[in-house]
Amino acid sequence: MGVALARALSRRGDEVTVLEKEARLAAHQTGHNSGVVHAGLYYAPGSLKATLCAVGREQLREFCEEKRLPYREVGKLVVAVDPSELGALDEIERRSRANGVPDLERIDAPARIAELEPHASGVAAVHSPHTAVVDYTSITEAMAQDVRAAGGSILLGHEVTEIVAERGRVSVRTAVSDHVFDRLVVCAGLHSDVVARFVGADPSPKILPFRGEYWALRPERTGLVRGMIYPVPDPRFPFLGVHFTRGVYDDVHVGPNAVPALAREGYSWRRLSVKDTWESLRWPGALPLARQHWRMGIDEVSASILKPRYFRKAQRFIPELRMSDLRRTDAAGVRAQAWGRAGELLDDFAIDQVDAVTLVRNAPSPAATSSMAIADHLLALL
Repeated sequence: MGVALARALSRRGDEVTVLEKEARLAAHQTGHNSGVVHAGLYYAPGSLKATLCAVGREQLREFCEEKRLPYREVGKLVVAVDPSELGALDEIERRSRANGVPDLERIDAPARIAELEPHASGVAAVHSPHTAVVDYTSITEAMAQDVRAAGGSILLGHEVTEIVAERGRVSVRTAVSDHVFDRLVVCAGLHSDVVARFVGADPSPKILPFRGEYWALRPERTGLVRGMIYPVPDPRFPFLGVHFTRGVYDDVHVGPNAVPALAREGYSWRRLSVKDTWESLRWPGALPLARQHWRMGIDEVSASILKPRYFRKAQRFIPELRMSDLRRTDAAGVRAQAWGRAGELLDDFAIDQVDAVTLVRNAPSPAATSSMAIADHLLALL
């Protein structure tokens, strides 16, 4: 999203510098997600998320066509496994139609589900045929090339350590250099609350890192899935649940789940930061969150540790699935989940302004899909 904004700024003629902590772009959330271009099935009609998703997916499709990057419309099937999920499925259909999801189909016949996904099982579904998959890392690199071509700079390995904003100027110190800018826009993802503290912004929302772990179908069993098979999401949580996705390069991955990470960049249980974990535990929202969602937490953590529990979550949608079909991978992502003082998990955009510094505090899914539209929205604010 930060590189998309840099591209939009450079295209309107601004002199742009991008400071990136890592030695490469898309090293965290962008390069570790499912690669899905969302069509807008879940978002409240008229909300900023719904509007930006609709505009952003078209911009992304056109960009991929222009740059000759892969963009595959494999389609998404959201499946109600039993009648208890029909009410929530009805709401997804209502929101999808209000959001203008193209060619949406409501399915109430299991035989029609079998036509689209022969190995899937359910009592009803909605089908979004134009939901696509892409390679977001390649897209980010292509955007960066546009920034450079317009005269902008992208400085890798420049972790920001200090920001001083005063009298309309912003001094930024990194691990290797110092800079002075007229304006600064912070798109720091997993570290957005840390960077916000550099300029004295409100500590809330804080970032609670959630790890999403993926399994993969063994190559000889990828025929079980044609496109994407998703569950009906639980409206209480900003997560979609374990699902099947055929990727842009034809692999099929299963997941992600959602477990609290023990570090901001905790891509496995072995990665532990005492500082990050202690900061989460002492946050005022920690106890309210634990009281409200402890059952879900136990369920997700146990499925992370025990393959049979993860397998049972997946097998609900594909009864033919065997435990041996799931292959553990090193793939995992960490979601920067914004978290309020009362324990609430924020599911909308949050942007702060401190002098000449604009802070993107929360940019939830579908931020990758909507990245170009979000950039245009931020241009208007700037």
